[in-house]
Amino acid sequence: MGSKNKLKRFKENETFANVVQPTRDELVNEKFQLKGQWQSKFFKNNNPIVLELGCGKGEYSVALAQKYPNKNFIGVDIKGARFWRGAKTALEEEITNVGFLRTQIELIDHAFDKGEIDEIWITFPDPQIKYKRTKHRMTNPKFLQRYKTILKPDGIVNLKTDSEFMHGYTLGLLHGAKHEILYANHDVYKQEGSPEEVTSIQTYYESQYLEQNKPITYIRFKIK
Repeated sequence: MGSKNKLKRFKENETFANVVQPTRDELVNEKFQLKGQWQSKFFKNNNPIVLELGCGKGEYSVALAQKYPNKNFIGVDIKGARFWRGAKTALEEEITNVGFLRTQIELIDHAFDKGEIDEIWITFPDPQIKYKRTKHRMTNPKFLQRYKTILKPDGIVNLKTDSEFMHGYTLGLLHGAKHEILYANHDVYKQEGSPEEVTSIQTYYESQYLEQNKPITYIRFKIK
């Protein structure tokens, strides 16, 4: 994507009512007005809130919002030029139960209050295979603790990935730390009885992986 196109999207994002872009200072210094107020101030309802972390183009968040009108969805990504597409689609199609937050996942516990979130989706994250990159792996122990803070006590995390490495790493970590694994499958499209919301919604990249016969893995778990 050219820099001109990116700039245009950044400018457009600023005008979108469904996009929130706090500064790092606002978040770190607890000046972010929506923290603890997402239901009342942003969605203006009391429905459960579901996050998609690293939402990319936002198509998964938008599709979930269409499928579950009685839940609120927030796609989170640092790359605003990417989720511009999802935000624009939601506005054009008047899907009011989805929004987008531009921030780093590392700051997620500054953007949401304790127990404010019901469920988290992590869809096709970078597996960060190199050892030096483990601190960026989205299911590492530090990230799980951040998620635990913002999730309700019985909150659920979903990991959907094409990376068998990421799947295996996460499963090992969950077993080792005695977190509660509710469901795990290393080839969700080949297995009968896979959760419907996992197989009925596909991202752009996911459909490409499936065309290449790449297995899609899935884990559903609670952080203890």
